[in-house]
Order: sequence, then C-alpha cells, then structure tokens
Amino acid sequence: MLVEPRIAVAVVTMGNRPAEVDALLESVAKQDLAPARIVIVGNGCRLPEFADRLALPGEVTVVEESENLGCPGGRNVALARLREFGDIDVVVELDDDGLLVDAGVLSRVRELYAADPRLGIVGFRIADEHGETQRRHVPRAGAADPMRGGYVTGFLGGGHALSMAMLAQTGDWPAAFFFAHEETDLAWRAADAGWHILYAPELLLQHPKTSPARHAIYYRVTARNRVWLVRRRLPLPLIPVHLGVWVLVTLLRTRSAGGLRAWFGGFVEGLREPAGERRPMRWRTVWRLTRLGRPPVI
Repeated sequence: MLVEPRIAVAVVTMGNRPAEVDALLESVAKQDLAPARIVIVGNGCRLPEFADRLALPGEVTVVEESENLGCPGGRNVALARLREFGDIDVVVELDDDGLLVDAGVLSRVRELYAADPRLGIVGFRIADEHGETQRRHVPRAGAADPMRGGYVTGFLGGGHALSMAMLAQTGDWPAAFFFAHEETDLAWRAADAGWHILYAPELLLQHPKTSPARHAIYYRVTARNRVWLVRRRLPLPLIPVHLGVWVLVTLLRTRSAGGLRAWFGGFVEGLREPAGERRPMRWRTVWRLTRLGRPPVI
C-alpha cells in the first residue's frame, strides 16, 4: 500500500487552445490537494510562461517539442521528464480543453491509489457543460450507465491517472499510433500484467462535446491502429475474429464513401506496415477481460 502517493499533472497541447489551457490549469490550482509537479508539453509549438501569470501549485515544468508527436508521443515526453525527477508515484493526464469542476479530484485519486497497491489505471468520467456523457465515453459494452463505476477493461484518454510503477512494468504509450486506440493498447498491457483498471465516475472532467471524426486523419489512422493493436496484443486465433467484427461494424456505421475508402486504406496500411513489438496477452487475460464484460474481440 502506498502512503499518500505523490501526484503529478501532465497536459499536452499544440498551442491552439490558450484560453482552454489557462482555464484547465486554474482548475488544477483550485484542487484541495496540490500536485507535487505539473508538466506541460508543447507538441510542436512554443508555450508561454504559465508560472508568470497563473498561480500554479507545485513545480511547473514546460517542455517544448519542435514537432507534433501525436497525443501518445507527447504524453511520453511528460512521463520521461517525470522519471528524471524520480519523485512521482501517480500521474494525472488531462486533455488541454478539459476542466476539473470539483476541487477534490486529485485528493480522491490519491485515496484510490493508497487503498489498492495493484491499481494501475483510473479512468475519469467525461461530461460536457450540460452534464451529458457521450456513449463512446463510457468504458463498458452495451448501453451502460455513466455513473456506474467499478473495474473495467479500458479507460478514457481525456482524463485518467496512471501508476508510474505500472508504467515501469508495461512500458509507455505506443507513440507510433499518433492518435486512436493508444488507450486500448496500454490497457491490455496493464491487464495482462495483473494491474487493475478502475472507472471512477465521481472523478469528472468537463469536456466539450466532440466527434472523433473531426480529425482529418480519423478514418485512416483508426483503421491502421486497430490492425496494429491486434497484431501486437491478441493471441493469433483472435486476430481475424476481432478484425472481422470491426469490418462489419464499420460497414454498418459509416455513411461516408470517402470515410470508407480512407478506413480500408488504413486497414491495408496496418497489415503492410510494421506494428511494433508483438507481445500477445495470455489466455487468462482474455478470460479476465471477458468476465469484466468486454472480450477483446469487440
């Protein structure tokens, strides 16, 4: 059991949301538990001196990358810097256009990790300014209640906490993914290593209502990364099952001919291009994910 684990906050931004980043950092400053460190990564951009104009708690570190490394790559930059400091147990990663509306989020994160030494990932509830949680933001299969917490098989990238000890065992984010399915890759590695993934709906990140298809690369990268994901993480017999399910789902869901062309182009790219290290999950992990309500084929 960790005694009062030390908490850091990490934010990755491309510099195109200055007002939203300021609001997010101000909500972090209002937490009843001050983070030990705050790391802000400029993903292919220059950043202002936040500490000069915002009353931020803890040590604030700004890292500027000359190119956009994507969401997972930018988060890995923050994790690398936190490892250099060597004094953090848990990192809370927040989308740059999110907002912590409750002052007790970080203290609750500390309580959860202090109570469970095998807690690897805590997923936050994402809701818009009207309190609505989009269906895709609930980490359960089926028509799930967003207020139902408990152990799950995945988590939301917009707001979550990660154990540094877990990351030392599982490895960091898959930077090559750039965008899409990086959370599932990390969650499957965590589950296979015996770490718990907890959905805690009392931890709220307010976030504007969006569609993932707003990104120009959405269809291609989503398909490519899904193929990479299963090539890296699933036992061989499950790979065609998983991909067959998602080809059917895509055909049923996608109304855009251009979107379908981009998706199948990405699918072929995922088959042709190297997927990275293959480390398939054990069959007992497949069974564990299935018992939690989401077998790794849907």
